[in-house]
Amino acid sequence: MAVAAAETRVFLEVRRRLQSALLILGEPDEGGMNLDVSITPTSLLMRTPDGCTETQLPAEVRLVPSSCGGLQYIRGDGLHLRLQARTESGPELISVFNQSLKAQECCTFYCQSCGEVTIKDRKLLRVLPLPSENWGALVGEWCCHPDPFANKPLHPRENDCFIGDTFFLVNLRSDLEQEPKANTKVICKRCKVVLGETISSETTKFYMTEIIIQPSEGSFPNIPRSQFVQSVIARCLVELSSARSTFRFTIQGQDGKVYILLWILNSDSLVIEPLRSSRCVRKFPLLENASEADSSSAWNAVKVLYQPCIKSRNEELASSWESDISVHPLTLPSATCLELLLILARSNASLPLSLRQMNSFQVAFLKI
Repeated sequence: MAVAAAETRVFLEVRRRLQSALLILGEPDEGGMNLDVSITPTSLLMRTPDGCTETQLPAEVRLVPSSCGGLQYIRGDGLHLRLQARTESGPELISVFNQSLKAQECCTFYCQSCGEVTIKDRKLLRVLPLPSENWGALVGEWCCHPDPFANKPLHPRENDCFIGDTFFLVNLRSDLEQEPKANTKVICKRCKVVLGETISSETTKFYMTEIIIQPSEGSFPNIPRSQFVQSVIARCLVELSSARSTFRFTIQGQDGKVYILLWILNSDSLVIEPLRSSRCVRKFPLLENASEADSSSAWNAVKVLYQPCIKSRNEELASSWESDISVHPLTLPSATCLELLLILARSNASLPLSLRQMNSFQVAFLKI
């Protein structure tokens, strides 16, 4: 096949469960030249009079060229093709909590943003999940008897760690020189980022998006902030949707203000996106590893619909979601809510035009 292109962007989304793939060859920004595209089971080859570019697929993905169908050209977007794809099942997702927390292990807690040690050499004898944050409402909705544990908080002992949806509770009594006040923010001494808040004089809540937990014999892993936030949120969404059949979420700040409405579309996408030349890439150095910004990438992702709720946007819809018991609230520091919104907006802007919206929602991918 041949289309006109000066510089073509390739987008490929593979659905593991459906064993299918969507391939989009973006149309040129300016000028034009002949572009011949060859599809093999393991690669995409694009030839122009100036040379050729080959994109190798991940080892676990094989396309079926003979199955090419649904061929259409969308003006302003490019050439769309649908193919069958043979893929291995995705990697088993390790709980974002269990991958770092193990009972009987001596751990160190770091600020993810700067690496400052928050808790050093803490031996955790019990690592236990907390019940769902809206479990009281579920009891009231489905049970004929009153909730026997209503308004009774659970407080960890010195060597305990209780795990919630987006946070964990630890006892900091032995780590503090003076007794903290309840309902105050916990702030990193070095970078001043909000890490969590005190629940009582002994119990502190740390947010999963702000803290990295490593075995004490290990070292602090330097993970780009955007990559870390996406991974934590994506894994959390996958776990909750799988365990509770919950697919709609409100992302709210510590003050209860809703920042984002999220709706999971699927969690089995493998996205392969060779970028255009470096002069066409807009970098966000505070969010991404700049050394990776110009390279081709393949990543597992959760595909979501989202609506921003800042500056009084979508107030009526947000109010409707908040009153719906099937919608699950996730609480994060307000600054992280804004970070996540920026990550979603950036993902949306990077998609082909025809994929950016679905009904009234915007579409984005969160890398796992």
